[in-house]
Order: sequence, then structure tokens, then C-alpha cells
Amino acid sequence: MSNMFSRIAMTNSIVLLLFSLTFLEHGLLFQRVSSLGINYGQVGDNLPPPDKVLQLLSSLHINKTRIYDTNPRVLTSFANSNIELFVTVENEMLPSLVDPQQALQWVTTRIKPYFPATKIGGIAVGNELYTDDDSSLIGYLVPAMMGIHGALVQTGLDKYIQVSTPNSLSVLQESYPPSAGCFRPEVAGVMTQLLGFLRNTNSPFWINAYPYFAYKDSPTKIPLDYVLFNPNPGMVDPYTKYHYDNMLYAQVDAVIFAMARLGFKDIEVGVSETGWPSKGDGDEVGATVANAAVYNKNILRRQLQNEGTPLRPNLSFDVYLFALFNEDLKPGPTSERNYGLYQPDETMTYNVGLLSSSSLTSTSTTSSTSIISLTSSASTALKKGKQRLMYWTCVYLLAIHMLIRRSY
Repeated sequence: MSNMFSRIAMTNSIVLLLFSLTFLEHGLLFQRVSSLGINYGQVGDNLPPPDKVLQLLSSLHINKTRIYDTNPRVLTSFANSNIELFVTVENEMLPSLVDPQQALQWVTTRIKPYFPATKIGGIAVGNELYTDDDSSLIGYLVPAMMGIHGALVQTGLDKYIQVSTPNSLSVLQESYPPSAGCFRPEVAGVMTQLLGFLRNTNSPFWINAYPYFAYKDSPTKIPLDYVLFNPNPGMVDPYTKYHYDNMLYAQVDAVIFAMARLGFKDIEVGVSETGWPSKGDGDEVGATVANAAVYNKNILRRQLQNEGTPLRPNLSFDVYLFALFNEDLKPGPTSERNYGLYQPDETMTYNVGLLSSSSLTSTSTTSSTSIISLTSSASTALKKGKQRLMYWTCVYLLAIHMLIRRSY
């Protein structure tokens, strides 16, 4: 009799294990990726209204998005949703926000009327204030951030809303190898002030990082698989011996090393923009649908795994993909208008696995060679999961029944 119960217990354990494996296999398809957001740019004359954008983001299970202003239509439309907004103070407004009263007025008119119905989790004070071409506003950065934070304290919102600023990688003097990362001398003073503010307010250091640009500039020297997160030999930092299998993580670690050189080793780093264009001009090497799909699909895979960089392997970080839509009014080369995962009519430019419910009833015009799917649709996956679960349940219940009979 004891032998019979041992067999039953063992079989039940196997059944439970198979149940767990079945749900684990399909649970990946339904979870929200808490560390993944997407940039919702609006520089276009043919984009869907904000309420339609909300529906699209919700169907994709994306719960974070960044906008480049404080558009009242967006803030109103996103009220009572589960999507957290990362809003932006436009660059040209920074000089006025150095004045605490102007900063308070900005917060009381642009933020407070919408919060908490609209989940506003962060304010970006400016965007890429330092570039190789223009650094005229960089001196206003930290005072404006202090003004906005002070206004949040006065209105009781500082506990809910972080204040930071997205930086271009051009703030770095060196980024290769990652351990050589250091800030440009001309911005080191501002960076010290900025990092002190971020530490005091427990806010992240944001970077806009695009491995695409490095590849475009040196396609014969930089392996495409390395920048696309595909399997490749990677590179080893000669000083730390850390192995890097992709450029984005190397860029993030270069920023962490640069901060450490200024005495700041404990500040979180996030990627406020990264992406890959699906179309470009003749000299924009690598700007293709296939490469864009692979890059963003692989970013999604990594974020699903909640992994960190070689320097901080146990600390995952937020990544915002750029961008939700192709934006037809953006200036510059063709690539600037073709970073979107979606066309303005809400059809996919390519599929990275974020399959929305609307995609189930319509067929994308994208060619079959450019469709790269990470997951199947939720409904199909659920159906297959149930079928598999029912099948294995029947098999192992039958096995239990046979074991009991044999014991007698």
C-alpha cells in the first residue's frame, strides 16, 4: 500500500511540474514588461488621436510611454489608464524655469490639474541639451531642474514624480572600452551638479543611446550582429575583463564608469531612447526594415529577461524604444522619419512580437520577409496553452489510474 501512495505522490509531482512548465511557457506572452516603455512622438500631421494611441498601447501591454511636451489632449486622454507618462519640458522653456515662481506656475498648470488621474511618473527637463552643435542651454539645466523639483515639493507631488533629463551620448569624451568612459571636460562641471541633484532626489540618469549611429558611421569596423544583439563573439574590456555581446550595454556601462569618475557610483541609469530606422537615405547604411525588426525584437527579449549590464548584472534598467510611429514632419535625413514600430494608420511597420488585438483582425501590408514574430497572439497562445494543458492532464490522470489499478 505504501508503494502505491509513493507512486501516486511521484506522479502528482510530475503533473504539477508539467502544469507549471505549461503556464511558464505561455505566461511570457501575457506579462507586461515593466522595464520597457516606448516614445510617443507627435511630429506628424497624420497621426491618430491620443485616445486611439491609448487603445493601441494598452493592447500591446505597454505601460510606460514618453512624450516630448505636456500636450493637454494626451494628458486628458490617458486619465484613468494603467499607462505611466514621462512628460517633457521643452528646451526653450528652461531659462524661464530658473525662476522658482515660473517653475511653480509650470507645475500648477501643466502637471497638477491632471495628476493623479493621469499617471505622471517623471518629468524630463529638456532633451539632449548638450550636443556637438549647440550647448547654449546647458547652463540652465540644473537650476531649472531644481526649480521644477521645488515646485513639486510645494504641491506635494515630489513623492510621486521624478525629475531628470535625457542626455545624448555626446556628453562622453570616451566610451570605448566601457571602463574608459568619461565626460567631456566642458560639461564635467554641469554633470557634477546634475549627478548631485539626481542622487539627492533618487532619480535616474537618462541617456539616448543609438548603436545604429555607430554602425552607420563605421559599417566595416563594427560587426552588425554586435549592434543588433544577435549571437556574436562580442568584445572584452581589456581592463575589467567584462564581456560585452552588444553595443548598447557597453554604452550604458561607459556612462556608469563616467559617473564613477566624478564620484557617483550609486545612481541608476536608464535608456530614454533607443531604436533603429526602417528606412534611410543612400548613405545611411543599415537602415532597413529587417535590421530594425531584429534590433527592437532583441531589445524586447532582453527586457523580458530583466537582465543587467556586465557591470551591474543583477540590476535591470528601464528602456524606452524609439518610437511608436513614423513621424512625417521630422526634419533631417530620411531615417529620422522612419523609426516607428507603427505607421500612422496603426498598421505595423514590422512585427517584434508586440501583437495588438487590432492586428488579429487586419493583415499588415508588410512583406512576409520583414515579419519577425517574438510571440503569437494572446488568444492563439491561450487556446494552445489550454489544449496542451488538457492533453497532459488527461495523460497523467490516466497514468495515475493505471498505477492504482496495478497496485491492487
